[in-house]
Amino acid sequence: MPAEWEPHAATWIAWPHHEPDWPGKLEPIPWVYAEIVRALHVHERVEILCHTQSVAEDARAKLEAHHCNPEGYNLHVVPYDRGWLRDSLPTVVHDASGKPTLASWRFNAWAKYDNYSLDADAGKAMARITGHPLMEPMRPDGGGRVVLEGGAIETNGAGLFMVTEECLLSNVQERNPGLTREGYEQVFRDYLGVERTIWLGEGCVGDDTHGHIDDIARFIDPWTVVLAHEEDPADENHRRSADNLRRIALSGAELRVLTLPYPRPVMMDGQRLPASYANFYVANDIVIVPTFNDKRDRDALNLLAECFPGREIVGIHAVDLVWGLGTLHCLSQQEPAPAR
Repeated sequence: MPAEWEPHAATWIAWPHHEPDWPGKLEPIPWVYAEIVRALHVHERVEILCHTQSVAEDARAKLEAHHCNPEGYNLHVVPYDRGWLRDSLPTVVHDASGKPTLASWRFNAWAKYDNYSLDADAGKAMARITGHPLMEPMRPDGGGRVVLEGGAIETNGAGLFMVTEECLLSNVQERNPGLTREGYEQVFRDYLGVERTIWLGEGCVGDDTHGHIDDIARFIDPWTVVLAHEEDPADENHRRSADNLRRIALSGAELRVLTLPYPRPVMMDGQRLPASYANFYVANDIVIVPTFNDKRDRDALNLLAECFPGREIVGIHAVDLVWGLGTLHCLSQQEPAPAR
Protein backbone atom coordinates (compact mmCIF):
# COMPACT_ATOMS: atom_id res chain seq x y z
CA MET A 1 0.00 0.00 0.00
CA PRO A 2 1.64 3.27 -1.09
CA ALA A 3 1.84 6.29 1.18
CA GLU A 4 -0.60 9.11 0.51
CA TRP A 5 2.16 11.50 -0.56
CA GLU A 6 3.25 9.22 -3.42
CA PRO A 7 2.05 10.21 -6.93
CA HIS A 8 -1.69 10.08 -7.58
CA ALA A 9 -3.59 9.41 -10.77
CA ALA A 10 -6.68 11.04 -9.25
CA THR A 11 -8.63 11.98 -6.16
CA TRP A 12 -12.14 10.57 -5.72
CA ILE A 13 -14.98 12.39 -3.96
CA ALA A 14 -18.78 12.09 -3.95
CA TRP A 15 -20.94 15.20 -4.32
CA PRO A 16 -23.01 15.77 -1.15
CA HIS A 17 -26.72 15.11 -1.41
CA HIS A 18 -27.82 13.38 1.84
CA GLU A 19 -29.33 16.08 4.08
CA PRO A 20 -29.33 13.95 7.27
CA ASP A 21 -25.53 13.94 7.17
CA TRP A 22 -25.60 17.70 7.80
CA PRO A 23 -28.96 18.25 9.52
CA GLY A 24 -30.22 21.72 8.64
CA LYS A 25 -26.89 22.65 7.04
CA LEU A 26 -26.71 20.86 3.70
CA GLU A 27 -27.02 24.06 1.64
CA PRO A 28 -23.45 25.38 2.15
CA ILE A 29 -21.76 21.97 1.90
CA PRO A 30 -21.68 21.64 -1.93
CA TRP A 31 -19.91 25.00 -2.04
CA VAL A 32 -17.23 23.61 0.29
CA TYR A 33 -16.83 20.66 -2.07
CA ALA A 34 -16.49 23.05 -5.00
CA GLU A 35 -13.69 24.81 -3.14
CA ILE A 36 -11.99 21.46 -2.57
CA VAL A 37 -12.16 20.65 -6.28
CA ARG A 38 -10.92 24.15 -7.15
CA ALA A 39 -7.83 23.54 -5.02
CA LEU A 40 -7.14 20.00 -6.22
CA HIS A 41 -8.00 19.90 -9.91
CA VAL A 42 -5.03 21.94 -11.07
CA HIS A 43 -2.73 19.35 -9.47
CA GLU A 44 -4.50 16.09 -10.28
CA ARG A 45 -7.70 14.86 -11.85
CA VAL A 46 -10.74 14.77 -9.57
CA GLU A 47 -13.23 11.95 -10.13
CA ILE A 48 -16.63 12.98 -8.73
CA LEU A 49 -19.45 10.54 -8.04
CA CYS A 50 -22.94 12.05 -8.35
CA HIS A 51 -25.95 10.26 -6.90
CA THR A 52 -28.30 11.26 -9.74
CA GLN A 53 -28.22 13.32 -12.90
CA SER A 54 -29.68 16.29 -11.03
CA VAL A 55 -26.86 16.02 -8.47
CA ALA A 56 -24.38 16.01 -11.36
CA GLU A 57 -25.99 19.16 -12.77
CA ASP A 58 -25.73 20.86 -9.38
CA ALA A 59 -22.07 19.86 -9.17
CA ARG A 60 -21.33 21.17 -12.66
CA ALA A 61 -23.03 24.51 -11.93
CA LYS A 62 -21.12 25.08 -8.69
CA LEU A 63 -17.81 24.03 -10.22
CA GLU A 64 -18.37 26.44 -13.11
CA ALA A 65 -19.13 29.19 -10.57
CA HIS A 66 -15.75 28.44 -8.99
CA HIS A 67 -14.08 28.63 -12.44
CA CYS A 68 -12.93 25.02 -12.32
CA ASN A 69 -11.55 23.79 -15.63
CA PRO A 70 -13.77 20.91 -16.86
CA GLU A 71 -10.64 19.14 -18.11
CA GLY A 72 -9.54 18.76 -14.48
CA TYR A 73 -12.49 16.70 -13.26
CA ASN A 74 -15.00 14.06 -14.34
CA LEU A 75 -18.58 13.59 -13.17
CA HIS A 76 -19.96 10.04 -12.86
CA VAL A 77 -23.61 9.29 -12.12
CA VAL A 78 -23.30 6.50 -9.57
CA PRO A 79 -25.86 5.96 -6.77
CA TYR A 80 -24.50 6.08 -3.20
CA ASP A 81 -25.86 6.67 0.28
CA ARG A 82 -23.52 9.05 2.11
CA GLY A 83 -20.40 9.35 0.08
CA TRP A 84 -17.67 9.37 2.76
CA LEU A 85 -15.42 7.76 0.20
CA ARG A 86 -12.39 7.26 2.45
CA ASP A 87 -14.42 4.51 4.09
CA SER A 88 -16.72 3.16 1.38
CA LEU A 89 -14.36 3.06 -1.61
CA PRO A 90 -11.62 0.42 -1.90
CA THR A 91 -8.08 1.01 -0.71
CA VAL A 92 -5.89 1.20 -3.81
CA VAL A 93 -2.69 -0.83 -3.59
CA HIS A 94 0.06 -1.80 -6.03
CA ASP A 95 0.41 -5.37 -7.25
CA ALA A 96 3.81 -7.02 -7.72
CA SER A 97 4.27 -5.27 -11.06
CA GLY A 98 3.29 -1.84 -9.70
CA LYS A 99 -0.19 -1.74 -11.22
CA PRO A 100 -3.07 -0.37 -9.10
CA THR A 101 -5.43 -2.94 -7.60
CA LEU A 102 -8.58 -2.20 -5.59
CA ALA A 103 -8.75 -3.82 -2.14
CA SER A 104 -12.50 -3.72 -1.55
CA TRP A 105 -13.40 -4.09 2.12
CA ARG A 106 -16.89 -4.99 3.28
CA PHE A 107 -18.59 -1.76 4.34
CA ASN A 108 -21.23 -1.78 7.08
CA ALA A 109 -21.60 1.99 7.68
CA TRP A 110 -19.51 1.93 10.85
CA ALA A 111 -22.08 -0.46 12.37
CA LYS A 112 -24.22 2.62 12.89
CA TYR A 113 -26.67 3.10 9.98
CA ASP A 114 -29.02 0.76 8.18
CA ASN A 115 -29.01 2.40 4.73
CA TYR A 116 -25.61 1.64 3.25
CA SER A 117 -26.24 -0.88 0.45
CA LEU A 118 -25.35 1.64 -2.27
CA ASP A 119 -22.15 2.67 -0.51
CA ALA A 120 -21.24 -1.00 -0.12
CA ASP A 121 -21.32 -1.37 -3.93
CA ALA A 122 -19.31 1.77 -4.70
CA GLY A 123 -16.13 -0.25 -5.19
CA LYS A 124 -17.65 -2.04 -8.17
CA ALA A 125 -18.35 1.32 -9.80
CA MET A 126 -14.76 2.43 -9.19
CA ALA A 127 -13.48 -0.79 -10.76
CA ARG A 128 -15.72 -0.27 -13.79
CA ILE A 129 -14.63 3.34 -14.27
CA THR A 130 -10.90 2.78 -13.74
CA GLY A 131 -10.52 -0.68 -15.21
CA HIS A 132 -8.42 -1.70 -12.19
CA PRO A 133 -8.85 -5.25 -10.91
CA LEU A 134 -10.81 -5.64 -7.68
CA MET A 135 -10.00 -8.04 -4.86
CA GLU A 136 -11.95 -8.70 -1.65
CA PRO A 137 -9.72 -9.20 1.42
CA MET A 138 -10.85 -12.20 3.46
CA ARG A 139 -10.45 -13.03 7.14
CA PRO A 140 -7.67 -15.54 7.85
CA ASP A 141 -10.01 -17.51 10.13
CA GLY A 142 -12.49 -18.25 7.33
CA GLY A 143 -15.04 -15.74 8.59
CA GLY A 144 -15.65 -14.08 5.22
CA ARG A 145 -14.79 -10.60 3.96
CA VAL A 146 -13.01 -8.16 6.23
CA VAL A 147 -15.01 -5.15 7.43
CA LEU A 148 -12.66 -2.16 7.37
CA GLU A 149 -12.66 1.54 6.47
CA GLY A 150 -9.88 3.56 4.88
CA GLY A 151 -10.00 6.08 7.71
CA ALA A 152 -9.00 3.33 10.14
CA ILE A 153 -5.60 2.65 8.57
CA GLU A 154 -2.48 4.75 8.03
CA THR A 155 0.73 3.68 6.27
CA ASN A 156 4.18 5.10 5.68
CA GLY A 157 4.36 3.28 2.33
CA ALA A 158 7.34 1.25 3.53
CA GLY A 159 5.61 -1.53 5.44
CA LEU A 160 4.72 0.35 8.65
CA PHE A 161 1.11 0.79 9.72
CA MET A 162 -0.87 2.61 12.40
CA VAL A 163 -4.36 1.72 13.66
CA THR A 164 -6.27 2.16 16.93
CA GLU A 165 -7.43 -0.44 19.41
CA GLU A 166 -10.65 1.51 19.93
CA CYS A 167 -11.67 1.07 16.31
CA LEU A 168 -10.54 -2.47 15.53
CA LEU A 169 -10.48 -4.26 18.89
CA SER A 170 -12.88 -2.44 21.23
CA ASN A 171 -15.50 -2.51 18.48
CA VAL A 172 -14.60 -5.88 17.00
CA GLN A 173 -18.13 -7.21 17.51
CA GLU A 174 -19.52 -4.43 15.31
CA ARG A 175 -16.96 -4.99 12.56
CA ASN A 176 -15.33 -8.41 12.61
CA PRO A 177 -16.60 -10.59 15.49
CA GLY A 178 -13.85 -12.85 16.77
CA LEU A 179 -11.04 -11.34 14.72
CA THR A 180 -7.98 -10.90 16.92
CA ARG A 181 -5.11 -8.44 16.89
CA GLU A 182 -2.99 -11.13 15.25
CA GLY A 183 -5.74 -11.76 12.70
CA TYR A 184 -5.86 -8.11 11.69
CA GLU A 185 -2.09 -8.01 11.35
CA GLN A 186 -2.26 -11.08 9.10
CA VAL A 187 -4.83 -9.30 6.89
CA PHE A 188 -2.58 -6.26 6.68
CA ARG A 189 0.41 -8.42 5.71
CA ASP A 190 -1.46 -10.48 3.15
CA TYR A 191 -3.35 -7.73 1.35
CA LEU A 192 -1.50 -4.46 2.04
CA GLY A 193 2.14 -5.51 2.29
CA VAL A 194 2.44 -4.40 5.92
CA GLU A 195 5.42 -5.66 7.90
CA ARG A 196 4.68 -4.04 11.25
CA THR A 197 1.60 -2.51 12.90
CA ILE A 198 1.62 0.11 15.67
CA TRP A 199 -1.52 0.00 17.81
CA LEU A 200 -2.56 3.35 19.26
CA GLY A 201 -5.34 3.60 21.84
CA GLU A 202 -8.35 5.85 21.32
CA GLY A 203 -9.36 8.34 18.64
CA CYS A 204 -10.54 11.88 19.27
CA VAL A 205 -13.61 13.01 21.18
CA GLY A 206 -16.71 13.25 18.99
CA ASP A 207 -15.58 10.70 16.40
CA ASP A 208 -18.60 8.54 15.56
CA THR A 209 -16.44 6.02 13.63
CA HIS A 210 -15.16 4.53 16.91
CA GLY A 211 -11.65 5.90 16.77
CA HIS A 212 -10.39 6.30 13.21
CA ILE A 213 -6.67 6.91 12.99
CA ASP A 214 -6.96 9.71 10.42
CA ASP A 215 -8.19 12.19 13.02
CA ILE A 216 -5.26 11.67 15.36
CA ALA A 217 -2.02 10.40 13.77
CA ARG A 218 -0.60 10.66 10.25
CA PHE A 219 2.69 9.79 8.60
CA ILE A 220 4.22 12.72 6.73
CA ASP A 221 7.31 10.79 5.59
CA PRO A 222 8.48 7.21 6.19
CA TRP A 223 9.78 7.90 9.70
CA THR A 224 7.86 10.96 10.90
CA VAL A 225 4.39 11.09 12.46
CA VAL A 226 2.28 14.13 13.23
CA LEU A 227 0.11 13.43 16.26
CA ALA A 228 -2.90 15.51 17.28
CA HIS A 229 -2.15 16.54 20.85
CA GLU A 230 -4.29 18.45 23.34
CA GLU A 231 -2.32 20.34 25.98
CA ASP A 232 -5.26 21.24 28.26
CA PRO A 233 -5.49 18.56 31.00
CA ALA A 234 -9.17 19.40 31.47
CA ASP A 235 -9.95 18.28 27.90
CA GLU A 236 -10.59 14.55 27.36
CA ASN A 237 -8.40 14.68 24.25
CA HIS A 238 -5.42 15.39 26.52
CA ARG A 239 -5.55 11.95 28.15
CA ARG A 240 -6.10 10.22 24.83
CA SER A 241 -3.33 12.04 22.99
CA ALA A 242 -0.84 11.61 25.85
CA ASP A 243 -1.52 7.87 25.80
CA ASN A 244 -1.02 7.71 22.03
CA LEU A 245 2.22 9.66 22.33
CA ARG A 246 3.41 7.12 24.90
CA ARG A 247 2.41 4.18 22.69
CA ILE A 248 4.43 5.49 19.75
CA ALA A 249 7.45 6.03 22.02
CA LEU A 250 7.17 2.44 23.29
CA SER A 251 6.61 0.92 19.84
CA GLY A 252 10.32 0.63 19.13
CA ALA A 253 9.80 1.99 15.64
CA GLU A 254 12.22 4.92 16.19
CA LEU A 255 9.80 7.43 14.76
CA ARG A 256 10.13 11.18 14.98
CA VAL A 257 6.88 12.62 16.39
CA LEU A 258 5.65 16.16 15.80
CA THR A 259 2.62 17.34 17.77
CA LEU A 260 -0.22 19.05 15.95
CA PRO A 261 -2.61 21.14 18.07
CA TYR A 262 -6.32 20.59 18.27
CA PRO A 263 -8.59 23.56 17.60
CA ARG A 264 -10.77 24.66 20.49
CA PRO A 265 -13.82 22.39 20.79
CA VAL A 266 -16.32 22.82 17.96
CA MET A 267 -19.85 22.38 19.31
CA MET A 268 -23.19 22.09 17.52
CA ASP A 269 -26.53 21.59 19.30
CA GLY A 270 -24.68 20.52 22.42
CA GLN A 271 -22.64 17.91 20.55
CA ARG A 272 -18.85 18.02 20.36
CA LEU A 273 -17.67 17.44 16.81
CA PRO A 274 -14.47 15.64 15.72
CA ALA A 275 -12.59 18.77 14.65
CA SER A 276 -8.96 17.89 13.98
CA TYR A 277 -6.24 19.33 11.79
CA ALA A 278 -4.91 15.78 11.37
CA ASN A 279 -7.71 15.12 8.89
CA PHE A 280 -5.67 16.82 6.15
CA TYR A 281 -5.36 15.29 2.67
CA VAL A 282 -2.10 15.04 0.69
CA ALA A 283 -2.39 15.29 -3.10
CA ASN A 284 0.10 15.96 -5.90
CA ASP A 285 1.98 19.16 -5.01
CA ILE A 286 -0.70 20.27 -2.52
CA VAL A 287 -2.00 19.55 0.99
CA ILE A 288 -5.50 20.66 1.91
CA VAL A 289 -6.08 21.23 5.62
CA PRO A 290 -9.36 21.71 7.53
CA THR A 291 -9.56 25.03 9.36
CA PHE A 292 -12.00 26.08 12.06
CA ASN A 293 -11.89 29.89 12.49
CA ASP A 294 -9.50 29.29 15.36
CA LYS A 295 -6.28 30.97 16.44
CA ARG A 296 -4.58 27.56 16.15
CA ASP A 297 -5.38 27.36 12.43
CA ARG A 298 -2.22 29.30 11.67
CA ASP A 299 -0.07 27.06 13.89
CA ALA A 300 -1.39 23.94 12.16
CA LEU A 301 -0.91 25.35 8.66
CA ASN A 302 2.62 26.49 9.47
CA LEU A 303 3.59 23.12 10.92
CA LEU A 304 2.24 21.22 7.92
CA ALA A 305 4.03 23.64 5.58
CA GLU A 306 7.28 22.62 7.30
CA CYS A 307 6.30 18.95 6.99
CA PHE A 308 5.62 19.16 3.26
CA PRO A 309 8.21 21.50 1.71
CA GLY A 310 7.52 22.05 -1.96
CA ARG A 311 3.79 21.43 -1.61
CA GLU A 312 1.19 24.16 -1.53
CA ILE A 313 -0.67 24.24 1.81
CA VAL A 314 -4.31 25.30 1.46
CA GLY A 315 -6.75 25.74 4.31
CA ILE A 316 -10.38 24.76 3.66
CA HIS A 317 -13.03 26.18 6.00
CA ALA A 318 -14.52 23.13 7.75
CA VAL A 319 -16.79 24.40 10.54
CA ASP A 320 -19.89 23.53 8.53
CA LEU A 321 -18.29 20.42 7.02
CA VAL A 322 -17.46 18.84 10.39
CA TRP A 323 -21.15 18.93 11.34
CA GLY A 324 -21.25 15.83 9.11
CA LEU A 325 -18.74 14.24 11.57
CA GLY A 326 -15.88 14.23 9.07
CA THR A 327 -13.75 16.60 7.01
CA LEU A 328 -11.22 16.49 4.17
CA HIS A 329 -9.52 13.13 4.57
CA CYS A 330 -12.80 11.41 5.39
CA LEU A 331 -14.51 12.56 2.18
CA SER A 332 -11.64 11.78 -0.22
CA GLN A 333 -9.88 8.67 -1.50
CA GLN A 334 -6.70 8.71 -3.55
CA GLU A 335 -6.08 6.62 -6.63
CA PRO A 336 -2.30 6.11 -6.73
CA ALA A 337 -0.52 6.27 -10.04
CA PRO A 338 1.16 3.06 -11.22
CA ALA A 339 4.46 2.47 -9.44
CA ARG A 340 7.62 2.52 -11.47
